[in-house]
Amino acid sequence: MTTAPILKIEDLRTYFYSRSRQAFIRSVDGVTLEIAKGETLGVVGESGSGKSITALSVMGLISAGPGVISGKIEFGSDGSQNNLLQDLEDFVKLTMRDGRIMDVSKDVVGWERNTERTMRKLRGKEIAMIFQNPKSCLNPFTPVGKQITEAIQLHTPIKTELEAKDRALTWLDRVKMDSPRLRFDNYPYGLSGGMCQRAMIAMALACEPSLLIADEPTTGLDATIQSKIVDLLAELKSELGSTTMLISHDISIISRLSDRVAVMYGGTVCDYGPAREILSTGLESKHPYTSALLASIPSAQNIKEKGYLQAIEGDVLDTINVPAGCRFYSRCNRVTEMIREKCAGHEPDLREIGSGHKVRCWLYFD
Repeated sequence: MTTAPILKIEDLRTYFYSRSRQAFIRSVDGVTLEIAKGETLGVVGESGSGKSITALSVMGLISAGPGVISGKIEFGSDGSQNNLLQDLEDFVKLTMRDGRIMDVSKDVVGWERNTERTMRKLRGKEIAMIFQNPKSCLNPFTPVGKQITEAIQLHTPIKTELEAKDRALTWLDRVKMDSPRLRFDNYPYGLSGGMCQRAMIAMALACEPSLLIADEPTTGLDATIQSKIVDLLAELKSELGSTTMLISHDISIISRLSDRVAVMYGGTVCDYGPAREILSTGLESKHPYTSALLASIPSAQNIKEKGYLQAIEGDVLDTINVPAGCRFYSRCNRVTEMIREKCAGHEPDLREIGSGHKVRCWLYFD
């Protein structure tokens, strides 16, 4: 990339403590990725791979301790980069053993105050988020139109009620909300899931943020509404050229909307590069987990031949008991005798194997 990225995450770690198991849940464990201005980065992976926690870490919305414990999140929409985790090390003390984090001591209250001071200026204005379940995220006691106008008055130069309402109605119409003036005064419980999602998208975009994070924007919607929401996101991407981090389980949505893709497994990125390369069929230049995900998707040929879908053997990684070697080793069907020892004992780095394509796999390293 010729210009500095809008968002650059380096070695981000977000942990939670399980009292029942007396151990850390390594939800995000060394994530590194970046998003250039105007592009859409698709983030895919099974449930529990750390996709949503990564997004919430960027937004500064992790409330359970210890939360973010190390790493760097650089954000810049005006050419200058600001570290959203500035002074994190002043609040955290890590105990290491054999290169791994064994204990975390963190001033959670102090860190949350510090984060809020930083994020108050950015959240909603520069970085906006579309959440998985819009009905649970919208205020049930306030009409959706009022919630959008409040966001506009808070994060834009528009301060009068009338101007803010006009802008809110414009965005409700732009996201193809049915009868915007009528829906403006509706409460969330009076709207369908699809309408609430459109209202959430309108609220996120009304302040024209530099970065939009869409976390499973079609979850819980029926197939017809899902298709309409995807069409809407595609139109807005074409019209606005917005910079987006799109999280989804649906690879067809990622394939349609994304310029680049990050595949996450076990709290880290295992495959990262151009969407056309990552999501192409075949095993060439791809992490075994990515290949297994793509092979599990129904194809026209598979349906025609009434064949079985290919399942990924084994269970999703327990991020409390992270192995010393490759996180996907116990489920991988492409391990060779030449690399077996490395796979079992040493975790590979995320290394570049092609133009902009990085893989965390011993298959591609000497």
